[in-house]
Amino acid sequence: MLMVFYFLLLYGGVAFVQDKKFFSSAPKEVYDAVPDRKERFRGAHIIGWIIIAFALLIFLSAFILGAWNGIHNDFNFIQFFIRFLIMLYGMETFDIVFFDWVLLCHSNFFPRFYPEVKDIVGPHLFGFNRKTHIMHYIVYIPICAALAWICTLF
Repeated sequence: MLMVFYFLLLYGGVAFVQDKKFFSSAPKEVYDAVPDRKERFRGAHIIGWIIIAFALLIFLSAFILGAWNGIHNDFNFIQFFIRFLIMLYGMETFDIVFFDWVLLCHSNFFPRFYPEVKDIVGPHLFGFNRKTHIMHYIVYIPICAALAWICTLF
């Protein structure tokens, strides 16, 4: 569910909303090359925001289902912690492998919607946000601990 959320979030923002702020985590060269765009067609922004809202519901649902299942099966703190850590680490790994390696470095995904970046994207960009990913992996530990603690209260 989390991978579907993450892809729909990207797709809604890049393909439909097409707001430059969705590229804030992209490499600087890509961010600078992306122009401000008007709607591709009437209603595109609305479709994009609906996709993004649906993606956020999927994200919340994944954690609610994970918590509910753990409570139903009498998970202890460590079991909840490991479950949430696997979920978030899996999502971050998906970001690295699918978004960075596949979509940014080895596909035509971004140039399809933004032809201006065709000559900029490529394998040389892989790892541009290494520090951010490391920070996420570290920050997820206390987040998972807090979620696990909250779930053990039920």
